[in-house]
Amino acid sequence: MRSIDKLSNKIVNAFVKNKTIAPLPLKFTKKISNAQKFRKLCESKVNIPIIGFKAAGTGIPLIKKLKEKEPFYASVYKKNFLKNNKKVKINKWTLGIELEVCYLLKKTFFLSKGKITFKNVSKYITHIAPCIEVVGYRQRKKGVKSFGDLCSDFGANIKFLIGKKKKYRKNNVKNLKTNISNNKINQSVNGNTNNVYINPLNSLIFVLNKLKKDKIYLNKNFYVFTGSTVGIVPILKKGIYTGKINNLGTVKTIII
Repeated sequence: MRSIDKLSNKIVNAFVKNKTIAPLPLKFTKKISNAQKFRKLCESKVNIPIIGFKAAGTGIPLIKKLKEKEPFYASVYKKNFLKNNKKVKINKWTLGIELEVCYLLKKTFFLSKGKITFKNVSKYITHIAPCIEVVGYRQRKKGVKSFGDLCSDFGANIKFLIGKKKKYRKNNVKNLKTNISNNKINQSVNGNTNNVYINPLNSLIFVLNKLKKDKIYLNKNFYVFTGSTVGIVPILKKGIYTGKINNLGTVKTIII
């Protein structure tokens, strides 16, 4: 117990101060069940407001490749939440950049009874928006060998940026074309919202039901970031990255 407490303190300190540490032992990262316990311990030690939650590992081919059963979620903190077009500093442990659909939800969700379904989820959603997530580790390691790698490191979230929010009117998020690009170097990657655990709304419902199961409670409205529509796109060069989701809008970040 002393070793897990000491390691959790080290990575929490790295998370808060934007530093990196040596890789965690495999016993905390190889199995998702162990990584979940470690993540929850770490999150309990972070004294920063939570603004929402992210779904991770939402690509079904990746789930199958890594022999997992489902995605997972992690908390998102205010310090990692930026407005559109803001700068994000990266390092060599940054994994890449993702383009997502995010939702803003009412705090009344936390008082709801029963399971969240496609029929009742809409009453808790206020807004929808495109989002960029810059992903990477607090550890000095590269690549993804298991969901535990990502989960044990706060879900590997570095920064989130959202575009203009739209009032939610049961917007269709199925089969929407997406693209993220850096025009300066002619880097352009296409995607589709259906790449996200069937679709982003299904991913949202998954996260909400996990929050219920884990008895998570926030006394404020909150965001859910539903997972990448383009996979993890490598950042080949610094500069402006622009994400576009058809019928939803655009979002930008300046990578420095």
